[in-house]
Amino acid sequence: MGAVKTKRMPRAVREQQMLDAAVRTFGQRGYRAASMDEIAELAGVSKPLVYLYLNSKEDLFTACIRREATALVAAVQAGVRTDLPADRQLWDGLRAFFAHTAQHPDAWSVLHLQARTHGEVFAAEVTAMRDEIVTFVTQLIAAAAREAHRNPHLPEREVAGLAEALVGAAESLAAWANATEGVTARQAATTLMNFAWSGLGDLMAGRRWSPPGEEPLTRPAG
Repeated sequence: MGAVKTKRMPRAVREQQMLDAAVRTFGQRGYRAASMDEIAELAGVSKPLVYLYLNSKEDLFTACIRREATALVAAVQAGVRTDLPADRQLWDGLRAFFAHTAQHPDAWSVLHLQARTHGEVFAAEVTAMRDEIVTFVTQLIAAAAREAHRNPHLPEREVAGLAEALVGAAESLAAWANATEGVTARQAATTLMNFAWSGLGDLMAGRRWSPPGEEPLTRPAG
């Protein structure tokens, strides 16, 4: 009898297998310490095959960043229904964000830690992802503000800083939650809602904080 032929794995499937192994290795070992040998071994392929598919360690790392950034943005956007009230949209978006980062801690390590500290090219990939999330959050907050103030022409720049601050807080909290035993995605989202929404809620109602000794700044709701 002749040798039994094994079914050849499609290139796309094999490549995702390599990326899975690379994300795990980069996330746990760090970019510098990770080796192509251990990535290939974890993926169950030869090192030459990894190079054949993904060219170099730098290209492999870039591919990991792009895949995980795309997945994170998609998860946040898919988690939000824009027909719901503003606080529910924010809650759903935060839950989606923290659920994804909790379920993929190695990917979050790649995006939040490794990519930002190992060269401008890698950092630029993460910045593009972050800008996309900030733009999405800006649009959500702007829509809520326009409705609250009955001003359909309120420019997004009025709330752009709030979106930047909120995304920055979410990033830091996700890193803390992933490093702290027992903190769930729901708890992390609740923490940020308690921290941020009461302030945003007052802002939507036209009540603004002022430095001590100054009159509160109030914007009419109408």
